[in-house]
Amino acid sequence: MSGYFIGIDGGGTRCRARLTTSEGRTLGQGLSGPANIQLGLDYSWGNIREAIDRALDQAGLEAHIFPECRLGLGLAGVVTEADRQRVTAKAAAFRNVKVATDAHTACLGAFGGRDGAIFIGGTGSVGYAWLSGQSHQVGGWGFALGDEGSGATLGRQALRHALMARDGLIEGSALTERVNRFFSSAGIDLHAWLAEARPTDFGTFAPDVVELAKAEDPLATGIIKTAVRWLETYVQRLTALGAPQVCLLGGVAPHYIPYLSDSVLPFIATAQGDALDGALLMCAGASEGQLNPCNDSAVSAC
Repeated sequence: MSGYFIGIDGGGTRCRARLTTSEGRTLGQGLSGPANIQLGLDYSWGNIREAIDRALDQAGLEAHIFPECRLGLGLAGVVTEADRQRVTAKAAAFRNVKVATDAHTACLGAFGGRDGAIFIGGTGSVGYAWLSGQSHQVGGWGFALGDEGSGATLGRQALRHALMARDGLIEGSALTERVNRFFSSAGIDLHAWLAEARPTDFGTFAPDVVELAKAEDPLATGIIKTAVRWLETYVQRLTALGAPQVCLLGGVAPHYIPYLSDSVLPFIATAQGDALDGALLMCAGASEGQLNPCNDSAVSAC
């Protein structure tokens, strides 16, 4: 297979591009802004092209090679077949285009294209499996209805406890003191903050929960243990679907490993590669099976 491969990992925070030869030799890499297509396809495509252009610049190449390029796109916000078709139409200049969710490319990369499953716990959360050429998504319904085990949910629970401690409904701890101090020390009006808060804002407190749980803060530990119970439920579902192992990805999920039960630990694997590796595997012809329409991708901010 001659020509070039371009892999794209487009999330809700950033877009990464990697340009390689068809033999797998990396020629250049690029980084740009968000590429979740729910932010607007034109906006996201602009960031995708910026990341590609930066990879081309690093390689000393130009856009005239696009007809020689196979493009693999793993993008947050790809929900339906219509989404895939809209993205594919934007990429008409390329020799061949494959479009999937960023969860799919993360799963491919984690297992080198083999069967397996992932749980992504970042700002949002989602479970995903690729098994015998079929995709299976578990959860991923977003902050309002899901995001179990996510950084946003950890932070929301921390803030909830902080407010309850402030109101004298529960006994406070170092966690509640730290969260309340975040608002008081900066003179932030809580009501105004809540009116504008997005999942990423709640996720601001997730590192505090993780840190103080390690210090055995009782409220932080309780929040983590609730998240771990949800994670184990996801792992049990993914393995019941047939996944031999599950990789924990994202900024939050790996912190749960010390809390996992002995019955779940044997199913946890270390990722072989990342979502960019998965996108490049798509270029090479991996995942030619059925990519089912997915829920609104909670991995968009992971």
